[in-house]
Formats: sequence, structure tokens, C-alpha cells
Amino acid sequence: MENKLGLDFIARSIKTTSIVLVIVLSFGLMYLGVYPALALFSGGVWGVLNLMFLSILVQQTIKPGEINKAKVALLLMVKFPLLYAAGYALLVIDVFDQLFLVAGFSLVLVIIVLKVVGRAMFLDQKKSDTNRLQEAG
Repeated sequence: MENKLGLDFIARSIKTTSIVLVIVLSFGLMYLGVYPALALFSGGVWGVLNLMFLSILVQQTIKPGEINKAKVALLLMVKFPLLYAAGYALLVIDVFDQLFLVAGFSLVLVIIVLKVVGRAMFLDQKKSDTNRLQEAG
């Protein structure tokens, strides 16, 4: 395992967050109720879409070679006005509790932090095991 966080890390974080969202939705419908579970799920989907668009936008604008300006313009027109208008619409819907929406918005960030902490702990454990083997050998 490398000590490198690249674009693959973002893709895996999006996939993990999507899986967690489906699990949270299934348990949330049972324990929280319909609207709080849908608010949490909707906020999480918005966070995942935001990170996906941001990742694609960065890939398209910061790359060697020629930049496809039409694609970048389309991404900018979709991400900023439409995605943020959808986020605002979610926040002003009366049936959705804003606390659950913000929790959903933040879920992708929580997943990223947990993945980084887990990776750091794994690498630290691997280094200490290597050091013990070298001292013993």
C-alpha cells in the first residue's frame, strides 16, 4: 500500500460514501422516519455529486496538454448554478430538517477523514512491525 492519496482515493471515497448512504437510508427509514432519512440521504447524494463534479473539474483544468474549454464551461454551468440551487432548494424544503441535510452534506467529508486516519494508522502499524522485525533479525 502506497502512502499516496490521488484521484483513485477520491473515487474510492465517493464509492464508500454511496454504500454508506444506502445503508444509512435503509436503517434511517426504520429508526428515524421517512423525511429525516430522506433528508440525510438527499444531503449525502448532494455531497457526493459536489465532490464528483469538483474532481472532474480539477482533472479537466489541471492537466498537461490542451484543456477542453467547452467541457470545462459545461461543468462550471452544471456545478455552480444547478448543483448549488438544488442544495439551496433542499435547505428551504419545510419537510426536511436542516440538521439531517447538513449531516448528509458532511458525510462525504467524514468518510474521507476516516479513510485517511485508517490509512495513517495502517502505515504506522506497518512501519512499527517492520522496525520490530529488523531489530529482531
